[in-house]
Amino acid sequence: MTARRQTRIGLALALAIMVIWAGLVVAGVGYWRWTGWGILFAPEMIAAISCAYVGLFIVAHDAMHGTLAPGRPAVNLWVGRVCLALYVGFGFDRMVGPHHQHHAAPGTAADPDFDAAHPRAFWAWYLTFLRRYVRWMQPAVGCVVLLVWVAFGGDPVRLMLFWAVPAWLSSLQLFFFGTWLPHRVGEPFADAHRARGADWPFWASLLSCFHFGVCHHRHHLSPQLPWWRLWGHRAVR
Repeated sequence: MTARRQTRIGLALALAIMVIWAGLVVAGVGYWRWTGWGILFAPEMIAAISCAYVGLFIVAHDAMHGTLAPGRPAVNLWVGRVCLALYVGFGFDRMVGPHHQHHAAPGTAADPDFDAAHPRAFWAWYLTFLRRYVRWMQPAVGCVVLLVWVAFGGDPVRLMLFWAVPAWLSSLQLFFFGTWLPHRVGEPFADAHRARGADWPFWASLLSCFHFGVCHHRHHLSPQLPWWRLWGHRAVR
């Protein structure tokens, strides 16, 4: 595939994910009604927004590897910055270095995504993960958005349920499928990438972590592949 075609597809998918995320959040925060179908489908709406948050992070992740727009570093940089800024104010520039360090020494004490003290324990490792990546900006953004929303007469419950809660759930989703399952210590790893994949159907692979869980080993072998090409190169999981 040519770099130009990969860029066109990648940017189109990135824009679609951002539009879907924005549309779902606006619909939930601004227009959701707690009657009839609104009550019944609230959990599904929260889950959909969580998946859209995951999509924002995955687009930024492709930008970190330069695979969103190959050969166009400025495009990767600014799209990545926008996506992570929408993700409760995370800083793209601050996360690029640690992510490449993760690829340089996966599953070791030098890996910022790995918890060498708790290589199997989900919750202990997740808390370590949060301590390393969440800074003052995330709660500050949350407080500012909440105060502004309430000042303009907005419903704080809808804001929490359809903006804040899905953001937190998406962090669990990303960590569980994209970090803990592929890198946890247990069954032997195939090679020094210390990563594994899974044998799941396409829909489960897509919805769980945009293929980065099921095809995680393939990602470490071929970091030049964007998320939407991983499934087609999953022979080595």
